[in-house]
Amino acid sequence: MSSTNRFDDLPNIDSEQLQPIDIDALAHPADPRHPPRILVLYGSLRERSFSRLLSEEAARLLRWYGCEVRTFNPSGLPLPDDAEAEHPKVQELRALTQWSEGMLWVSPERHGAMTGIMKTQIDWIPLALGGVRPTQGKTLAVMEVSGGSQSFNAVNQMRILGRWMRMITIPNQSSVPKAFSEFDDSGRMKLSPLYLRVVDVCEELVKFTWLTRARSRYLTDRYSERVESAQEVSLRVNQRTL
Repeated sequence: MSSTNRFDDLPNIDSEQLQPIDIDALAHPADPRHPPRILVLYGSLRERSFSRLLSEEAARLLRWYGCEVRTFNPSGLPLPDDAEAEHPKVQELRALTQWSEGMLWVSPERHGAMTGIMKTQIDWIPLALGGVRPTQGKTLAVMEVSGGSQSFNAVNQMRILGRWMRMITIPNQSSVPKAFSEFDDSGRMKLSPLYLRVVDVCEELVKFTWLTRARSRYLTDRYSERVESAQEVSLRVNQRTL
């Protein structure tokens, strides 16, 4: 068994039921076969951040499924419009966005909504760079954590944003209530039906990424944009005022 398919760092996994992705069932033989590139964003800067812990749990699973995973640390990212786009943290986030083929967004729910930290990261991702949309056609999975009873406000908001950014948001999602009780002292998520759902979401994200990444350009090819010149598209999507 290859190193990507070992269970050393997945103590809560039933090794007989976690199955590698059947790539041939999802991708054409001529499709690229490099590991899917997944960018993970989380929405809290607390020292013991449950959205970060959940994102780390998911990243372990995504790596097991054969993905190349990178996680953006939002610490130091300025507020939108409070710094120039040349700010190093903004450039780091945008470079990771362009590198990725899929994303996982994990936010706490605060005051019934995603956090400002989560929204700030999304707001710094441009809808277009020139005439190219860096998120269009990429896959997206959403998860949230909350301190109280189960809620879906944050994941629902992130779904709206994913659609707005023309991403392929997968059907499954994860919401972890009373997150303080779902992680042990070492920061690992405990075995529960909530953990099983996290595994489901990761598996589905990888499947959809394999299924769509080689044909995302065709899936997002639109008549309305074919009748515009590239220069007209660039001017429209990069306008500075509404």
